[in-house]
Amino acid sequence: MYQEQNVRPFTIEIDQLVLDDVRHRLQATRWTDEVEAEPWHYGPPLAYMRRVAEYWLHDFHWRAQEAALNRLHHFQTDIDGLPIHFVHEEGVGPEPLPLILTHGWPGSFIEMRHIIPLLTDPAAHGGRAEDAFTVVVPSLPGYGFSGRPTQPGMDYSVTADMWVTLMARLGYDRFGAQGGDWGSWVSTALARQHPERIIGLHLNYLSTRFRPATSASDAPVTDEEQAYLDRVARWSEEEGAYIAIQATKPLTLAYGLTDSPIGLAAWLIEKFKAWSDSDTSPEDAIAIDDILTDVMIYWATNTAHSAARFYSGSRENPFHLKPGERIVPPCGVVTLPRELPTPPRSWVERAFNIVHWTDLPRGGHFAALEQPELLAADIRDFFRPLRMQ
Repeated sequence: MYQEQNVRPFTIEIDQLVLDDVRHRLQATRWTDEVEAEPWHYGPPLAYMRRVAEYWLHDFHWRAQEAALNRLHHFQTDIDGLPIHFVHEEGVGPEPLPLILTHGWPGSFIEMRHIIPLLTDPAAHGGRAEDAFTVVVPSLPGYGFSGRPTQPGMDYSVTADMWVTLMARLGYDRFGAQGGDWGSWVSTALARQHPERIIGLHLNYLSTRFRPATSASDAPVTDEEQAYLDRVARWSEEEGAYIAIQATKPLTLAYGLTDSPIGLAAWLIEKFKAWSDSDTSPEDAIAIDDILTDVMIYWATNTAHSAARFYSGSRENPFHLKPGERIVPPCGVVTLPRELPTPPRSWVERAFNIVHWTDLPRGGHFAALEQPELLAADIRDFFRPLRMQ
């Protein structure tokens, strides 16, 4: 099946001692106080986190989630000395197109758990067999069941090169790339650094850092584009603290996240609430079992610190487009109403080869978890004409 033997099956098996330990720590949580304020204004409300702890202790069943995840085909392979975990699901159709899906933070590979069957077997979900994909879902370096880098410098650009190695090892010289959050950075880096490999680039998030380099010969910034830049500045001031701490002092943060499951859960859940299409709690948009499964993957693999370090690595190698530089492969973008600040199409077209643009009616930052059917349909629509090339 594989061109090299350095690919081995992998099974998720969390030691029972880890599960017993997290239960003990939850029961022994030392709770903070809080001030009277609008719910979620300063972070997850105390009453909400107490409910999460109770559910985690009495109603969340890790072994059931583990069994469900193990119904997917998991593997590991060593790339540049680092074990990389990935899911590899064959498509059901005449000529499945290979597609690598990359997750972000505070997510993990489980972000893709609901969208995988919609992409690999569309005919079983109301679609057409000729739209099938063979899907590869890696865990970012330092996330989940991938290895934790021991040296500084791991970032989106290095990861993109690793993904090319991974896909070549699986026998895919050309493939599609899709992602949101860090996944959009890695996927864009794939298209930038290896354009000959990328059939198409599909993004459900466009970072505020993806700024085209403008010069005197470029069209002036429009009112719509300036309004977007103003929104970015306000968002960074009000919501960007997590970036600053994870990019500069991730180790300081890690002591708390590594020692307290409730501390870790609060750090991740606050973003699931703030960035999703939710009103009163993140469960308006994402099932609590999906959220806690994600939290448990961070906890059980002890990757809160290594995942945060991805920010510091990428800060040291910022994404900058040169004047006149363009991302060459065809690009499709899907926007969601509760996403982080999203640039107007005109801004993106300054640097990306946009051939497809969809504004979805609902959803937020975690599109694959929140709206898997809508996202899968758009991915199929984008890649359909590219299959012929």
